[in-house]
Amino acid sequence: MYFLDIMSWLTEDNLRHLLEQYRSFGPFPGIALTFLKSFIPPLPTIAIVGLNGAVYGLWLGFLYSWIGLVAGCVTTFWIIRKVASHRYLRKWAERPKVAKSMTWVRQSGFSYVFLLSIFPVGPFVVINMAAGLAGMRFRSYLLALTVGKAIMVFAVSYIGNDLERFIRQPWEIIYVLVFIGLSLWGVKAIEARFARTVEDGKKAA
Repeated sequence: MYFLDIMSWLTEDNLRHLLEQYRSFGPFPGIALTFLKSFIPPLPTIAIVGLNGAVYGLWLGFLYSWIGLVAGCVTTFWIIRKVASHRYLRKWAERPKVAKSMTWVRQSGFSYVFLLSIFPVGPFVVINMAAGLAGMRFRSYLLALTVGKAIMVFAVSYIGNDLERFIRQPWEIIYVLVFIGLSLWGVKAIEARFARTVEDGKKAA
């Protein structure tokens, strides 16, 4: 019940008010909100990153969002690696979507993590956990994550930093919708590509 109440409160207006209210704490609110994204999947990535750009400016908003997202993903990755042998996690890893993700991570970990990190939408919490369970090398994971997230965060921060432009020229919102649409299509296309790779590998075996 409380969880549903929290989710219903997490609107763009409330998040903006929260960032403005605690802006005196410096970068902490902006970093904390993006950090929590790794632990609360329903949090709207585009809204949070865009608001950081609007509240802190393009470059600081980009930096705080990037730090928070990367820190949250890495924390999730390390927690899962530490408790990977737990019975509950092993059972969770048997779910079809998670099992597929683990297979893709084992075969093409760097490419898969990097490509999905570029998009602001998608099952990235699952990918973080799958990478930890699959034993992906931390150096490869970190490099793919940091570069991919940097590209995504900058794009969203750029949009959020100049929201007034979209108010003055509302037709430009089409670019935002196209960006989101291409992101959704890209995630599906990447998953389909890796699925074909897995199937080809099975046939070759």
